[in-house]
Order: sequence, then structure tokens, then C-alpha cells
Amino acid sequence: MGLLVCLMVLITGAFGLLVYVEHRLSGNIHRIPGVFEGLEHRPSEPSGPAGNAVDILVVGTDRRSDVATTGSDARAAEWIPGAQRSDALMVLHIGADRRTGSVISIPRDTWVAIPGHGMDKINAAFSYGGPSLAVETVESLTGVRIEHLAVVDWSGFEALIDQVGGIDVNVPDPVRDSAHDVTWAAGEHHLDGSGALAYVGQRYGLPNGDLDRVRRQQVVLRTLMQDALHQEMRKDPRMLLGFLDTVTRHLSVDSGWSTREMLDLALSMRSFRTVDLAYLTMPTRGFGDEGGKSVVYADNRASRGLWGAVIADEVADWAARHPDRLTPTVVS
Repeated sequence: MGLLVCLMVLITGAFGLLVYVEHRLSGNIHRIPGVFEGLEHRPSEPSGPAGNAVDILVVGTDRRSDVATTGSDARAAEWIPGAQRSDALMVLHIGADRRTGSVISIPRDTWVAIPGHGMDKINAAFSYGGPSLAVETVESLTGVRIEHLAVVDWSGFEALIDQVGGIDVNVPDPVRDSAHDVTWAAGEHHLDGSGALAYVGQRYGLPNGDLDRVRRQQVVLRTLMQDALHQEMRKDPRMLLGFLDTVTRHLSVDSGWSTREMLDLALSMRSFRTVDLAYLTMPTRGFGDEGGKSVVYADNRASRGLWGAVIADEVADWAARHPDRLTPTVVS
């Protein structure tokens, strides 16, 4: 989310500005140590040209500690066991050609095996074991080797939307959120940050529950990216820096990912267009109940095809064969 927007905005700047950004903003980004240490049985790196693609696990959460993420208390500063679950999980795939990419959401209620903890909703992995277990669980589910982790808190998402002056979303049919006593009328809505959070956070009243919630997240992310890259921001360095400052203050990444590497990735994507970014959700086969928990079941066969396309860096081809899997611009 915020990471993807950050990369896209960085692409709009000149190289000299990017060098300045490295020194100006690197101190804002929290670093999470030891994310990939001790992980066993990891997927192999893809061979051939596909090995140059980049796969990043993006975690959205409602909390990011203000405590520094360095020193012996670093891991505890990022998560509290049992108190925090990931609210959104997305695999950001950047193609080896740096011209194509995809955002693939994994519904937070997906019923999966969490290493060392048995079966549970996938969002419990972050609660049980923090960033490392979240990565291990996603790698086990998908077979995709995750190169980097980014954690973005929802308060940062709210601030970004406010900074671009809000976003417009289209609600096709009236829908009532009984949990918050809110009715969304059909038609276009201009949302500020808090309104956007209410929109993506709705769980009750949507015809497809958690799946519609994921699609709303993707629509808001796509709209935010388009608004963040508007012409005024491309021309005004102060506006660009202000936006990046907001992004990075709410962004945590694995400690092995330096700001210079992030900038190099952004520069390598200078020919990337946001219209070439595909938005997808991991295929599912319905809902169920597990011990009183409302869960989503993965469609393992279809999912293997999608994740196999990620590993082979052929997501665009897979999406062309399965256009119904792409997230439309207007969702429930």
C-alpha cells in the first residue's frame, strides 16, 4: 500500500531529487530486524530471467509502535503477541522487465496452516509470531519466495488520502454497514482519510463479506496511486517531499532493505505505468465456519496457477487468460 505509492512517487522525481530524498527520509522509515533469520524450508529463488523479478509482502495493520526499531527491543516494538493481527496482506510482484507488476491480496480470513500453530486464519500469523511468521506462512501457502517485507499502518493510509485532498469512489448499489450504523448511498462519494478507512473497513452488509472488503482496499489503493501521481506533484518538489515524508513516517521495512536499494528499484521502474499494474485476489472457493470463526477457503487448484505465474513472472499472461479475476474499478 504505502510502499507501492512511495515507489511510484519516487519514480516521478529526478535523480538528483532521489539522492536528496535518500538522506532526508531514510530516518523516517522504521527497520524491522531479523525478519528472514531462522526461516527454514524457504521456496527457492526462480531461475532464469524470472529471478530478476521482485516479490514484496505488504502488511497493513492498525498499529505501528512509536518505539525505535533498533536494539534489543526492536522486535517487541513492532508487534505484541496476541494483541495485533494483520488487517491486509498483499504480495506486490514487480516484473523482471520493470514494466509490469501485480498486487495480489490474500483475504485476512483465509484458513491456512500456520507453522507451529496449526490451522487458523492467516492474519493470526502476525499476532502469533510477528513479521517473520507472517512471511513464513505466506511463503508456505504460495510457494513464492518473499524478498522484502513492508508494514504500513492504517493511520498512515488515512494521512496519505488527506494529503492528496481525498479520493472519489463509486458505490454501485446502496449498502448498509450495521456495525457502524452507516448507509452508503449508490453513486460517487468523495472521501477524506477517515471516510476512506470506513469504506475499506466495512465487514457487515457486503454481499461477499471479506472478499468485497479486499476489493475495496484495492480500489482505494489504485485511486490513491492515481491521485498521488497527479501532474502538480510531478512539478512541485515540495509537494512531492511532503507526500513522501507522510508515507515514510508510517512505513516499516525489513532491516536488510536499505533506502538506497529502494531508490535503485524505483529508478529501474522509470518506464513503469500504473495502468500496467494488475490487481487480483487469491482465488477462493467459499466461506465456512471453523470452531466459531468465519473463514475463507482457498481454491487450491486455481491458486497454484496464480502463484505459479508469479514465480515464473508470467502474471500478465495468467490475468489475460483469467480476466474475471481482475479487480474492476467499481466494486460493491
